[in-house]
Amino acid sequence: MGLFDFVKDVGRQVFDTDSEAADNIKQHLEIKTSGLSNLEVEFDDGVATICGDCVNADVRKSAILIAGNIQGVEKIIADDLRAPEPLPEEPEEEVEVYEIVSGDTLGGIAKRFYGNASKYTKIFEANRDILSDPNKIYPGQKIRIPSE
Repeated sequence: MGLFDFVKDVGRQVFDTDSEAADNIKQHLEIKTSGLSNLEVEFDDGVATICGDCVNADVRKSAILIAGNIQGVEKIIADDLRAPEPLPEEPEEEVEVYEIVSGDTLGGIAKRFYGNASKYTKIFEANRDILSDPNKIYPGQKIRIPSE
């Protein structure tokens, strides 16, 4: 499946006009995500289409979250954002995607998922490519919640 929904009016602003969106989204992904190659981005009316090669499935998921958490992006189409299948001896870590709601803190989210607010650092570390500060989260932003 390659269509992902996001909240259009929240997130990091990386472009002012739709005409500069594709180039700026591509540049933002190249800065924030290592392990991408042959990256191409198209943008039309809130929909970003991302194509390219990822070194693994985690890089693919990260690229989708980073692009989706950009202000002005409502949907991501990632059908042609390719990643190799994980090897059988290297199972993927289970990760849940969570959409932040008003009043959330990373400590509160950690308490809900792990039963311990001080484990917020685990959530922050899993989202370093999206979050610059554990105190700067906003409603509508999507983050990863790694399994305990």
